Amino acid sequence: MDRQIRDIIWLVAVLQLGLHPYCLDCWIAGRMTRRLYYHDSYVAAFEAEVVDHLDIGGQSAVVLDKTFFYPTSGGQPCDRGMINGVPVTEVSIREGDDAIIHVLAGEIHDHRVQAEIDWPRRFDHMQQHTGQHILSAACVRAAEAGTIGFHLGEESSTIDLDVESLSRPQIERVEDLANDVIFDNRRVTSSSLTPDQAASLGAGGRDGRPLRTPQNPGSTVRIVDIEGFDRCACGGTHVKRAGEIGMIKIVRLEHRGRGLRAEFRCGRRALTDYRVKNDLISNLAADLTVGYWEVGRAVDSLRDEFKSFRRQAREVGERLLEYEARDLLRGAERRDKLCIVSAVFSERDRRQLGRLAKKLIEQPGVVVLLGLADVKSHLLFARADDVRLDMRPALKSALSALGARGGGGRPAMAQGGGPAADEERIRAAIGHALKLLTNDG
Repeated sequence: MDRQIRDIIWLVAVLQLGLHPYCLDCWIAGRMTRRLYYHDSYVAAFEAEVVDHLDIGGQSAVVLDKTFFYPTSGGQPCDRGMINGVPVTEVSIREGDDAIIHVLAGEIHDHRVQAEIDWPRRFDHMQQHTGQHILSAACVRAAEAGTIGFHLGEESSTIDLDVESLSRPQIERVEDLANDVIFDNRRVTSSSLTPDQAASLGAGGRDGRPLRTPQNPGSTVRIVDIEGFDRCACGGTHVKRAGEIGMIKIVRLEHRGRGLRAEFRCGRRALTDYRVKNDLISNLAADLTVGYWEVGRAVDSLRDEFKSFRRQAREVGERLLEYEARDLLRGAERRDKLCIVSAVFSERDRRQLGRLAKKLIEQPGVVVLLGLADVKSHLLFARADDVRLDMRPALKSALSALGARGGGGRPAMAQGGGPAADEERIRAAIGHALKLLTNDG
């Protein structure tokens, strides 16, 4: 379209019809849906006409002539709500004509419909998305960290930064700067610019503030401006005043290759996060009978005590195993030069079974056949270094008697698991293996 004709249509539409410039661009491009959420993110109820009925994976869907429903795009989830009382489960952009598809939980047949957006969800997204703009700009200013990715989740949101780490003082400077913008209650505005106008912003613009993110190629570029602080090309929904965000808090940092992912919460999400953590630390303080400011030291003290008790318990456990090993050796069966220890246990840790076997085979001439009866049976066969027997065939024979295959290890120690079995079945399986080892029967 000739640029001069386009500019005339643009001016008439904006002045006479009250059409938002971005919506006009959609109309000129032949799109089926006017995207009115660009014009006003605060509209939660509206009327529209159905221009197309669709079937999306077995679900009914409609295209409206205009919509305030935001579709999934740009890292922001879609709006939910109702159309003529039928829940809207998904909103997306159709490739080809950029029509907005409203997927429904049921069918509607009316031509004229009443639509209602889930306002708490919409406002939450407005808080998080505007908060992300402020946080990303604060990261640049306070930590020289640029944002290379953004995701707005159901419970928390993240930005991916192009730095490997941030120190605690840097994080605090970023948070302070971001929240200062909120406390100043700065205006948040949006405008649609031509590529040339957007390019001039990228170079610094009239007031010297550059465009923080590169614009996508197209006939118009939507710019979100946070008064005196940030300009960003963005198609999401935003609040009108930064104060509506409430506050911004970074809650977690995660290394991602050579970058850093920062998880953050804004608005009511930040309040919920504080409430949960405050309840947690208050309950901990009450359980430990200390003030909340003393919880850290109390936990450190408990950790030290636990390490000491665990070390003592390990030492006592090892001594008990030594006594048990001696007792088993005293009751062992003697065959030729072999001392055969056979025992079946229940409700015992497999690792403890292995430590017991190692203590037993420290003595020369010892062959150990241990079994564990449980929901899953377990066998462990071992022998001392001076015994020339391969324990693996005996183990497989015993497991086969239990109805299991597998098991493995080394000639000196082999083990494997089988199905549930009681102590009697385990003893029978060990007896079967013992005959194989001693060539008896």
